[in-house]
Amino acid sequence: QVQLVESGGGLVNPGGSLRLSCAASGFVFLGYVMTWYRQAPGKEREFVAAIAGVSPRTTYADSVKGRFTISRDSAETTAYLQMDSLTPEDTAVYSCNARHGGTSYWGQGTQVTVAS
Repeated sequence: QVQLVESGGGLVNPGGSLRLSCAASGFVFLGYVMTWYRQAPGKEREFVAAIAGVSPRTTYADSVKGRFTISRDSAETTAYLQMDSLTPEDTAVYSCNARHGGTSYWGQGTQVTVAS
């Protein structure tokens, strides 16, 4: 059974940090591009960051470049999103996606709230 389970969300002060995890199971993790998306209340879902399946190539949205770092651990079949220098504008539900060709899996999302 395919599963993507996000964790690590929560409430953090502006300027703080969080590390999100996306634990994958039920498919060949190495071959999938792992992507983090987020959706704030009343807004469309937007791309945050992606990491390729085999190569370490990463891509970031301009809004998070320099503050967020995406990584993956193939041994643990987990993708991570390290988020630093958080601002209230980063408040959203963060979801991870695994994609290989026409196959795409989604996690349930984890809430991140940045507020003082």
